[in-house]
Amino acid sequence: MTAAVQHSRRAFLQGSLGVLTLAVTAKGWVTAAVAAEPDAKAYGADSMPGGTVDDPLVFVSIASDGAVTIVAHRAEMGTGVRTSLPMVVADEMEARWERVKVVQAPADESRYGNQNVDGSRSMRHFLMPMRRVGAAARQMLEAAAAARWSVPIAEVKAEQHEVLHGPSGRRLSYGDLAADAAKQPVPAGNALKLKARSEFRYIGKDQVRLVDLEAIGKGQATYGMDMRLPGMVYAVVARPPVVGGRVRRVDSAKALAVPGVLKVVEIPAMQGAPAFQPLGGVAVVARNTWAARQGRDALQIEWDDGPNGAYDSVAYQQTLQAAARAPGKTMRNQGDAANAWTNAPEAERVSAEYYVPHLAHASMEPPVATVQIQGDRAEVWTSIQNPVAARDAVAARLKLEPANVKVNVLLLGGGFGRKSKPDFVDEAAIVARAMPEGTPVKLVWTREDDIHHDYLHTVSVERLEAVMNTQGQVQSWLHRSASPTIASLFAQGAKGQQMFESAMSAINMPYRIPNVRVETAEVEAHARIGWFRSVANIPHAFAAQCFIDELAHRAGKDPQAFALDLIGPARQIDPGTLADTWNYTESPERYPYDTGRLRGVIDAACKGAGWGRTLPKGHGLGLAFCYSFMSYTATVVEVAVDDKGEIRVVAVDMAMDCGPQINPERIRAQMEGGAIMGLSLALTSEITFEKGRVKQSNFHDYEVLRHNASPRVIRTHLVNDDHALPPGGVGEPPVPPVAPALCNAIFAATGKRIRTLPVRKLA
Repeated sequence: MTAAVQHSRRAFLQGSLGVLTLAVTAKGWVTAAVAAEPDAKAYGADSMPGGTVDDPLVFVSIASDGAVTIVAHRAEMGTGVRTSLPMVVADEMEARWERVKVVQAPADESRYGNQNVDGSRSMRHFLMPMRRVGAAARQMLEAAAAARWSVPIAEVKAEQHEVLHGPSGRRLSYGDLAADAAKQPVPAGNALKLKARSEFRYIGKDQVRLVDLEAIGKGQATYGMDMRLPGMVYAVVARPPVVGGRVRRVDSAKALAVPGVLKVVEIPAMQGAPAFQPLGGVAVVARNTWAARQGRDALQIEWDDGPNGAYDSVAYQQTLQAAARAPGKTMRNQGDAANAWTNAPEAERVSAEYYVPHLAHASMEPPVATVQIQGDRAEVWTSIQNPVAARDAVAARLKLEPANVKVNVLLLGGGFGRKSKPDFVDEAAIVARAMPEGTPVKLVWTREDDIHHDYLHTVSVERLEAVMNTQGQVQSWLHRSASPTIASLFAQGAKGQQMFESAMSAINMPYRIPNVRVETAEVEAHARIGWFRSVANIPHAFAAQCFIDELAHRAGKDPQAFALDLIGPARQIDPGTLADTWNYTESPERYPYDTGRLRGVIDAACKGAGWGRTLPKGHGLGLAFCYSFMSYTATVVEVAVDDKGEIRVVAVDMAMDCGPQINPERIRAQMEGGAIMGLSLALTSEITFEKGRVKQSNFHDYEVLRHNASPRVIRTHLVNDDHALPPGGVGEPPVPPVAPALCNAIFAATGKRIRTLPVRKLA
C-alpha cells in the first residue's frame, strides 16, 4: 500500500541513482533535478492566469523495481495534503497508487520553495506544478519505450505503471524504462501534455485513502510528542504569566533537589515585538517529563509583569466599544455613507455591535520540539507548519549556518496557524545549547502552557450601521472594526487592523449598496496576536452576516431571499475595482469575486437544509455565507432551544465552491471539522484576562465542543466542480459562516438576538 516515511533529500537522491528523477522549479516548470530555473516563456502557454506559481522544488523518482517515490514538501496536520498532492502526481504519470511511497521533505526553501502550511495555499499553489511533474514523467517514459521499440511516439501510451505499444501489444514496466527515461529530454511549454479531465483516475475521486491512515490507526505514526532518541532528556519552561514580563528573581534550589532534575536554564526575556521569539522564563531539564514538571513547580520566581500587567478583558471590551463608536481609519470608501446616515430619518437607521473574544488554537497536540546539537550542526524533530522559520530561528539562536540545521517535519496533531510560529523550537535550542554536546532535548508544552501562552486570535468589537429605506433596500453600509492587529507581532506598537485583515470579509463585500464605508480603529495589542483558522474572517463574517439577518427581519423579508437580492444577479466584480488585498494577495484577475458562485452555495445549503419547511416549536434555521481564501461557503444551522434556554444544534448544512474538487473526501472532512470548530467558538470557547494573565487553563474552562453537544447531522454539499477554474482554499473557509448561522437560527427559534460570543446558554 502507499506509505509515508521521513527521508532526507541526500538519501533520496542517493537512492535514486540510475532512475528517473524530476523536479518542479519555482515557476512551476518541470526539469531534471536540479536544473537552473527557466525563463518565464518556458513556463508554457497553458500556465494558469494571474502569473506563475511561486513555490516548490518537488522531486519524483522511479526506481528500477518500479516503485514511485514522491517527496511531500508540505507538513501534514489533518488536511490530507501529504496524500492529495502526491495523488495528483500519480494520476498524471499513470502510476498505480499502491506502488507509490511518499517521503516527507525536511526544511529547505532553496530546494522546495515555500513550505509554510497556512492560508489554505497548498492545493491552490501546487495543483498545476504537481500535474506538470507527473505529466512530464509519463511522457518521458513513453518516449523511452518508443525509442526502445523504434516505433513512433504516437503508438505508445502509459497506463497504470506500464507503457503499451498499441499495434503489437508489447508492454514495458516503469521500472524497466526508468533509466532510459532519465536520458530523455524533459518536455516543457506546449510539448507538455496534461491529461484531459475524463482521463483522471484519482483526481476528483474518493478512492485514495490517506497515506498515513494505517499508521495513525495503529498508533505507529510519529508526531512530535512521540519522538524518542537515546540519551534524551526532557524540559518544561516556566514562562512569564504576562506578555512582555520577565524574571525579576529566581531561586532554583528546591527545583534542583527534585529527583531526576538535571539542570535549570534561564530563557532570555522577549525583546521588542514578539515575532516568533520565546517569551522568556526558566526551563527545568530532567530525565523525564514528570520530574521536569515537578521541578518547575518547585521554582521560586518573582516576576516583573511589564507593561501589560494591568490588561483586563472586561475593561478592554469597553475600550473597543468606545473605539468602534468613533470615526476610524478608512479602509474602503464608496459614495458617502456618512452623509447618507446623517440625512436619513431615524426610522431608517439600523445599527448593531458584535463582540468576539480572544480564542486559543487548542490543537490536540500542544507544541513540542526535540533538538540535538553536535559540533557546528543541529538537528530538530518537531510538528511544525513552517519548517523554514524553525530552521532559521535555530540557526540564528545557535549562530549556525541555516544549511547546518536540519528540521525533520513530523505529523502535526492539529495546528490551525499556531504551529507556524516556532517559538517553542527556539526554546528547545536554547536548552539544548546548555546541555552537554550531543544530548537530545525534548521540550514539551503542557495543555496549561498552550492555553496560557498562545498566539491568540484577536479580540474584536465590530460596529455595523445601515440606512434602509421603506422598501427594504439598503442605501448605506458602515462597518467599523476595533481589534488589535497581527502586525503587532512584528512591529512594536502597531495599532488597528491592516488592509490584509480588513480584506477578510469587511472591505470585500459584494452587495449592491450605493454608499459603503469600512473603517478600522487603531487600538493596541496587549497579548500575542496570531493567525487562527480563517483569521479576521471570523469576526467580520460574524458581524456582517448577523447584521444582514437583522436587516432582513427589519424589512419583513425571508433571510435567503433578502441576501440574494442584496447580492444581486450573477456577475464578476470588475477586477479594476479590486486590489490584491481583496484576495489574500491573490490576483483579482485570476480570482475575480463571482457573485454567481456565492449565490450557488447559498442555494445549495438552503436546499440541503430544507429552507422554508415547517419546524417544530423551539426550532429555527439560520443562514450565513462567506467568501474567503478564494472559496465560497454557505452554512445553514438548525437549532432547538428548550424552555430553560438550553441550545441544541440539530443539524448543519454546509456548501462549498472551491472550484476543482481534487480530493472530495478531504474537502468534506475539512468542512465537517470546520463545522465543529465554528460551533466551538460560537458556543463555548473564550479566553479572558485579569491582571495581564489568561484566566483559562485547560479544557475544563476553555471548552471545545464535546461529543454530546455536537450535531448528529452534518451534511456537506460540494458545488461547481469546474476544472477550468483555479483551485480555491479548503482548510480555512468552512469556519466563518458557522457562528453567524447559529446565532441567526437562535433568533429564528426564539426572537432573541445574539451579538456576543460565546453563546453558552440563553438567559
